Amino acid sequence: MRLGCLKTNLPPATSRSVALWLFLCCGLLLIIVALGGITRITQSGLSIVEWKPFSLLPPMNHQEWQDTFFHYQQFPEYRLKTVGMTLENFKRIFWLEYLHRLAGRSIGVIFLVPFLWFLLRQRIDHKLGWKLASLFLLGSMQGIMGWLMVQSGLAEKPDVSQYLLTAHLGLALLIYGLLLWTALGVLQPRPSLQMTPLAIRLWCVLGLLVLTLLSGGFVAGLDAGFTHNTFPLMNGHLAPADLFVMEPWYMNPFENVVMVQFQHRLLAITTLVAVLLLWRWGRRWGPVSRATLVSIAIFIGITILQFIFGVLTLVFVVPIPLAIAHQVGAFISFTMGLVTAHLLWRQQSRPR
Repeated sequence: MRLGCLKTNLPPATSRSVALWLFLCCGLLLIIVALGGITRITQSGLSIVEWKPFSLLPPMNHQEWQDTFFHYQQFPEYRLKTVGMTLENFKRIFWLEYLHRLAGRSIGVIFLVPFLWFLLRQRIDHKLGWKLASLFLLGSMQGIMGWLMVQSGLAEKPDVSQYLLTAHLGLALLIYGLLLWTALGVLQPRPSLQMTPLAIRLWCVLGLLVLTLLSGGFVAGLDAGFTHNTFPLMNGHLAPADLFVMEPWYMNPFENVVMVQFQHRLLAITTLVAVLLLWRWGRRWGPVSRATLVSIAIFIGITILQFIFGVLTLVFVVPIPLAIAHQVGAFISFTMGLVTAHLLWRQQSRPR
């Protein structure tokens, strides 16, 4: 199997500038992910019931706040969940969702303006230009996906669809991964390479990590972290009896709260074991450079910490700081996995 790595003919100074800009966008994406997690945990996502992608200003006076609050009160969430909420309490959840949406729009501007400047100044070649244009298109689709997710919760059942929430999370991960990989390729371009046994195993581990992260989207969408708050047992059992209580049976992994939490636990443990095995595989399928071994060690350390955050989040019934650390930690673990893959790629590209 051969995979292509980004090639550019940019001078070193320009490559560094483009890479730093892309790394900045990656950092901003992590902030948006954290804000999205906070809005979900605090149930703030349905506080803004309109989608106005080009409107940046919040309510500016008391009357505008009253009108916005009145509009929110016309939807089922207020009637079924937050009836009696005061204007001041509404402002708290409004600001969280507003900041999340504003951050999403801001990163669009921070990505688009430098991209056009680099393009007009011929600082990026055609191949990289098409890659970055595609990333901007994916970012636009993410905004639409976010609104579809919110709209799913403005129905008679005031809960966003766990399917759309997971799709929103998965698209964010895809954009982040492509952006990070492109930045690494700009900074250290390498030719196409033959995949080694270690590289194949590393990509399989990354696939397992992505699957675990996406299963966490279903946990968040169904509020599955607020039940069975013990570990490693679930109310005294390794495998609870009510894993397949729904009919048809194949809906349980997506809609049965018990099964959703159980499979997330199982995937997390499996992923942790697979990441730990990377050190052994690195030694077995070497030689591996010192930089790659250090990256594998950091990848392992972050994944262990991420696993601990997940257990603590569950046991303490989803406190916001731990929950956000768990969510962002998953992205950071994914980051180190990609960095390790790129280091391994660089090592393979050197003449022997």
